[in-house]
Formats: sequence, C-alpha cells, structure tokens
Amino acid sequence: MPARTASSYNTLITRLHSRSSGAADEGVWGLVRQMAEDRCAPDRFTVSAVLPACTSARSGRELHCYAVRAGMCGADDFHVSSSLVSMYCRVDRPDLAWAVLDGMEQRNVVSWTAMVGGYTENGMFQGAVDAFRAMWLIDGILPNTVALISVLSAVEALSAIPGGKQVHGFAVRMAMYGEVSLSNALIDTYAKCGALHYARRVFDDTSWCKDVISWGAMILGYGIHGMGVEAVALFDQMLASGVKPDSIVGLGVLSACCRAGLVLEGLNIYNSIVKDHGVQPTEEMCACIVDLLGRSGHVDHALDFIKSTNLEPGPSVWGALLDASITHTNKEIQDLASKSLLRLGEGKPSDLVAVSNVNASSERWNLVERVRNTINQGPLKKKTGRSWVNPT
Repeated sequence: MPARTASSYNTLITRLHSRSSGAADEGVWGLVRQMAEDRCAPDRFTVSAVLPACTSARSGRELHCYAVRAGMCGADDFHVSSSLVSMYCRVDRPDLAWAVLDGMEQRNVVSWTAMVGGYTENGMFQGAVDAFRAMWLIDGILPNTVALISVLSAVEALSAIPGGKQVHGFAVRMAMYGEVSLSNALIDTYAKCGALHYARRVFDDTSWCKDVISWGAMILGYGIHGMGVEAVALFDQMLASGVKPDSIVGLGVLSACCRAGLVLEGLNIYNSIVKDHGVQPTEEMCACIVDLLGRSGHVDHALDFIKSTNLEPGPSVWGALLDASITHTNKEIQDLASKSLLRLGEGKPSDLVAVSNVNASSERWNLVERVRNTINQGPLKKKTGRSWVNPT
C-alpha cells in the first residue's frame, strides 16, 4: 500500500489477535511498532485491540498512559476504559482495574460487567458481588445477561444460595429468564451450592430449550453430591431425547458413577460414549475409570485398562492407580505407579506425598528426598484443608 492508515493497521491487529496465541500477541506488538515507524498514530480502536495482547501490568500501563495523553479516556469513551478494566484484571491487578472504573466520569454496563468478571477471575468473590450491587444501587445501571452470569460464578464460589435466588428472581422480573446460558449458570450455581431441588426445577422448566451444557450441569450436580443413580438415569434420558454427549458430559457421569460405586454402569457408559457416540477419551475420563475400578478392589483390572488405552497416561491416571494400590495393599502396582509419577515429574501434591510415603516404607530414602525436593522447590504446594459453614 502506498499509504497505510490507522484503519488498515487496526484490521490486521484485530484479525491477528483473534488467533489467541503467544505468537499472535507478539505479532500484534510488531504491528504497533511498525505503525509507529510509519508515523501513523494509534487511535482508540487500536488501543482497544492491543490491550487484550498485554501480558503484564507494565505493558498495559504504557498503553494506559498513551490513552490518557491522547484524550481517549473521556466521559463518553466507554470502550477504551472498559478494555483497561478487563486488561488490569487479566494481569492480576484488580486494584488498578477498580481505580480505572472509579475514575470514569460515566460508567455503563460493559465497564461494570468487566469489573465483576475480573473480581471473579481473581478469586475476589465478595468483591464481585459488591460490584454487581453497586452497578445498579449507585449508578442505576441494570445488569444484562452477561453480568448476571458473571456474578453467579462468584455466588457459586461463596456457596451463597440466597444470592443465587436474588439473581434468579431479578432475571425473572426483568424478562431475562429463559436465555440458555443464564439458565445453565443457574443450574450450575444451585447444584454446587447444594440446592439440587432448585437446580432441577430450573432444568425441568419447559419455557427454555436445553442444550448439552444444560444436561451436563445437572448430571454433574447429581454426581458431586453422590447421587450416581440419578445421574445415570438423567444421562439415559439425555440419550433418549437425542442429545449427543460430549467429553464434559461423559466425565460428569463417570465421576458420578465413581463416587457412587456404580462399576458396571460406569464401564458400560464409557464404552457407549467412546464406541457408539465417537467421543475421544480424555485423561480425566481414563482417570475416572481407573479410580472406579480401583475403589472397588479391581486394581489389576485398572492396570489392564491403562495398558489397553491408546491415550498416554498422565499424572491423574497414575495418581488414581497409586491411591487404589495403597488402599488395597498391592505392592507391585504401588511401585509401578510411583515410578511412573516420578518419571513424569508432575501431578497433584497429594500424589507426590503418597509417592514419598511409599518409598519411605521401603526405605528408599534417596527417592524420598528427590520427591520432597520436587514438592518444596517446584510450583507444587499442598493446599491447607479448609471447612466453610455458611448458615442460610
């Protein structure tokens, strides 16, 4: 092109960033540098397109400073400011995101929703709920469906059933209820908060059209509460209704079978979704089958299953086999599983602690020291157990 403009660069930057990879992000910054060499000043669309490529607070603040100097953060410019809020939350600086939001002369539903979602992503769940309330109590802005789904994630993490009911009631009053993604979020929230009867009422409502995510959320809800029979029955109902399962639904129903000790049902379901429905088995699904067989005492069959799969077994598979071999005192398989976990050099901290204990019982102190060093020096840290009583 004899002359390039900001619009031509913006088109390339937006297209490149849509690929969502590290190389694409580097390419975005390369285009920005080339833009500067062409003496083509970035506009507000450029800044909004480049902000998602920021991987650190430093690069984000550079763009922020440029936007302020160029007058892009005015009262009527919601887009750049909302993008700044999202960027700061993504680079683990929700404090700076709140400072941007608080400094905006006017805020809209997009900027508030970005803040609610950012708090949730950073584990500041009460902050997300408070921001959601401030959106319509302070600014008088009615939340949209995206905002409701974002705050439901925080409500779920807080196990706050009253909060879920409030969001549900608000959605009904504002005629937002019936949107598939919102209904799915309500099912997930109610189920994970222990209110399965409310989750099932939303699920059984015929005013909205359920998709595979709806079925999966309800099945998973039954599974995490040990109601394996109900989960299997709902899975059969899903197949009868013509909905094709995916790997997430498969993992949910297999987890339910594992928790409830439904060995034959779990094996039949695994064979069905893999052979009849063409679902590619994942490492998590294989780990469920190993755990299912191991819990029921069929440790040798669990090992045979690992050998029969085309999938390379990962830490979760070997960890499930190790737990089963320890529970049923199968020394030979204990050694095999612990060696495999050591070879991989990764896994849950609890699995590596079990490997250390297995080697300590055999007085292999050099391996014990190696495992302990892996736990202490690496990113793996065993989390402290916590209990939460939330009176309602």
